[in-house]
Amino acid sequence: MNRALVLCCAVVGAALTACSAAASPSTGTVLAATMTSPVDIRLTWTGADPAAAGRIVEFATAPDGPWTTLQFMPMGQDSYVHPSLMPQTSFYYRLRPYYGPASGPVTVTVPGGSEGNDGKDWPAPATLPGGPAVTHSIHSADPAATPTELKAKVLQSNGILFTWTDNASDEEGYLLEDKPAGAADYSVVAVLDKDINSFALITLPDEDTASYRVRAYYYGPSSNVVTRKTGGD
Repeated sequence: MNRALVLCCAVVGAALTACSAAASPSTGTVLAATMTSPVDIRLTWTGADPAAAGRIVEFATAPDGPWTTLQFMPMGQDSYVHPSLMPQTSFYYRLRPYYGPASGPVTVTVPGGSEGNDGKDWPAPATLPGGPAVTHSIHSADPAATPTELKAKVLQSNGILFTWTDNASDEEGYLLEDKPAGAADYSVVAVLDKDINSFALITLPDEDTASYRVRAYYYGPSSNVVTRKTGGD
C-alpha cells in the first residue's frame, strides 16, 4: 500500500559527521543518522518501550522545528530512509512514542473502483453530538477511555464513513488504522484532531476488504535529536 498519510484538522507540522547519541530519559531510545548518498539519510535506532503503541519519526530544517511527521511506525521497526532531499540543507530528526487504546475492529468490504462522490459533498471530519457525559483519562490507562461503538458505512465504491464514541478526556487526537486483507498488521491511515468521532476515508485498491480500528492517542517525550547536512549541488 502506498498512501499519503491523511492529516485532518477539526471542522466543527560542509556535511556534519557527528550527531547526538543521548538516550531519551523515558524510553531509552537512541537515534543515529547516516548519509547513504549526498541527498539520502538513513535513520537507525535502538531501545524499546513495551507500553507504546508505536513511534513517529519527524524532521525539521531548524534545530527547534517546526517538526513534520514522516511516518507512523510499529514498535518493531528500527530504521527509516529519508530519500532525495534538498541539497546543501541541514535536516534534524527525532522519534516520539505514542500511547493509547484502540477500539475493537470492524471489517469492511467495498465494491471497488473510483466512481467519485456522485457530486455530493464529501463528509468533513466532525464531532457528532450525544457523546458520553463523563470521559476518562488515557494517560492513566483507564480502560473506560477506549473508543467504542466503531461503525462503518460504505458511501460509494471506494469510500467509507466511520463513526465511534469518544470516551477519552485527554487524548491528543485519534488515529484511524487499517489492515488490508493479507497484511501482517495495522498501519495508521489518518490522523485526526481530539474530539473528532466521524471521518470518511477514500480507500485504495488493496483495501477493498480491510479491518479498521480507531485509537485515542497521546505522544510521549522525544528521543535525542540528530542532524545531517546534505551535499550535492
